Amino acid sequence: MEFVEKEEVIKLFLAMLLGGLVGAEREYRSKSAGLRTTILICVGSAAFTMVSVRLGDDRIAANIVNGIGFLGAGIIYRQEASVKGLTTAATIWAVAALGMAIGGGYYDIAIICFAAIFATLLLLTGISHRIGRINQTRQYRIVTQFKNKTLNHYEKQFEDCGLVAQRDSQQRIGTDIIGKWKVTGPEKAHEKCIKRLLNDSEVKEVEF
Repeated sequence: MEFVEKEEVIKLFLAMLLGGLVGAEREYRSKSAGLRTTILICVGSAAFTMVSVRLGDDRIAANIVNGIGFLGAGIIYRQEASVKGLTTAATIWAVAALGMAIGGGYYDIAIICFAAIFATLLLLTGISHRIGRINQTRQYRIVTQFKNKTLNHYEKQFEDCGLVAQRDSQQRIGTDIIGKWKVTGPEKAHEKCIKRLLNDSEVKEVEF
C-alpha cells in the first residue's frame, strides 16, 4: 500500500491555489464556472494525472480531455445572433490542462500556463471591449403599423447611420408589420440609430 507523498500533497494544494485564482476572476465577472468549479476541475485533473502516473496507465489522464469536453459543451449556449459561454468553456479546458501539468510534476509548464490563462482573462479583456466598440453585431426587431409598404426605409436608416444590415425576416400580424435584422457596425453608430428609432413616432416596439 502506497501512502501520499509530500510532493503529491503539494501538487494538490498548488492545483487548488492556481485553479482558485482563475476561478476568482470568473466569479468576479459572474460567470457560470466560478471559484469552486475551477478549483474542483484543476484538483481533479491533477489527481487523475497522479493516479495515472502511479498505475502506469496513460489512458486515465487521456480521458480527462474527453470529460472536460462534455463539461464545457454544457456551458455554451446560443443567444439570438451570438454564442455565449465560449470563453468560460475554454477556461475550463485550459484549467484542466493546468491541473494535468501540476499532477505530472511539470511545474514550469504549469506556471507558464497559469500566467497565460490569467493574462488572457485579465489583460486582454480591455482590448476585447475596445474591438467590440469598433465593430459589433446586434439583432434588431422593429414593430410598426402596416401601411401597404415594406420596411426598406429602416434599412436605409441603418445605412445612413453607418451600419450594415442583413435582413432576417419580415411578417405582418394584424395591422402591424414586424422586421428583424442582424446589424453590424461601430458602437456609436448603433447608439445613433437606436436614438432615431426611439424617437420615431411610427415605431411601436424596438428591440436591439
